[in-house]
Amino acid sequence: MSDDFPLGLLFGLLFLLICLSAFFSSSETGMMSINRYRLNHEANSGDSRARRVMRLLARPDRLIGVILIGNNLVNNLAAAISTVLAIHFFGDVTGPAIAPLVLTIVILIFAEVTPKTYAAIKPERIAYPASRALEPLLKLLYPLVWLVNVISNNLLKLLGVKSIEGGGESLTRDELRTVVHEAGTLIPHRHQAMLLSILDLENVTVNDIMVPRHEVVGIDLDDDLPAILTQIRTSQHTRLPIYKGDINNIIGMLHLRNAARFLSREEVTKASIVQEAREPYFIPESTPLHTQLLNFQKQKRRIGIVVDEYGDVEGLVTLEDILEEIVGEFTTDVAGQDQDIHRQDDGSHVIDGTANIRDINRMLGWQLPTDGPKTLNGLILEHLEAFPDGPACLQIGSIRMEILDVQDNLITGARCWPQPSRSVRRRQE
Repeated sequence: MSDDFPLGLLFGLLFLLICLSAFFSSSETGMMSINRYRLNHEANSGDSRARRVMRLLARPDRLIGVILIGNNLVNNLAAAISTVLAIHFFGDVTGPAIAPLVLTIVILIFAEVTPKTYAAIKPERIAYPASRALEPLLKLLYPLVWLVNVISNNLLKLLGVKSIEGGGESLTRDELRTVVHEAGTLIPHRHQAMLLSILDLENVTVNDIMVPRHEVVGIDLDDDLPAILTQIRTSQHTRLPIYKGDINNIIGMLHLRNAARFLSREEVTKASIVQEAREPYFIPESTPLHTQLLNFQKQKRRIGIVVDEYGDVEGLVTLEDILEEIVGEFTTDVAGQDQDIHRQDDGSHVIDGTANIRDINRMLGWQLPTDGPKTLNGLILEHLEAFPDGPACLQIGSIRMEILDVQDNLITGARCWPQPSRSVRRRQE
């Protein structure tokens, strides 16, 4: 055969076949490594190249079929030509033994490892131009591809694979969390924190962020009218629950912007105050925050009364409370929870016993457990399993706590500071 074809032509054909082998190898890796979500975004933005790649990836069995058919075809032709050349240069005995060895090394380096590595690193640079050739090639070789796919797909069904359609992948919450973390500088740190907070809404209930019952400020209709009017005029809150005698008997919610309607009258009665109140909106304490956020939107509400399974009032939660779980503190409410935490000169913090544990963790960057008691007082009592008679010390996780004051079976204050890890203490020593 080498006498019929010039050696230069054979070497040229062999070089071309190796280049084609590299094309098919890199195309396979590039197509399978391309970022599907970025690809989908670019396709929706009108990129014709992305749409062409998506059409090919819609049936990965056909795509892989045409790539492997082409790759095996050029590799077999390259093997035949290399054998002819080896026989010409090394004889009929040595040539057939040398050809597979040399060709394997050449293909491995120039048609497999190098192009596939590049395609894995830069999949878009390979997949987009390769799709121009693969799409018409698929139409040309479709009968052969169809036959190969029929056989291989039936074998896959025996292995339990029912669908060979591509593009059905979706990210789980944990996978999406990883994507956000790995975005790096592509997404600002604050935006990353907001996205992660949104993902965490499902794991937090209104009971975790509500204003507890004993801290709820409301209007008691059993109080004298002058005291009620003074409370309305000096209130730091825009909405106040109205109840009679006991907070479990809530009658309505008064928005203080409506207070001008009765405050401007010469004679104000309790009935006129109740008349301006809106019907109360009750929320089960186990409602997840992401659900309650949607409920607030549907009900056109901004505040709700949290009740337990017996209908007793546990506290209240506002739309702002949920939004702060996403974006962080953004109000200047002087009655906020930050007034419960006071930094000391020695680096410790004096914290009120009624402070919410989630607020403490968020503001100080600690990791106190939140799956049990909601307040610092409850957390300390759970660990002590008894009411302390006076000042006492304990450690919860990496946080050392010193109880400062106990009144009426309630820990009203504790000094807290984080303990360095063993490795840090060892370096300090």
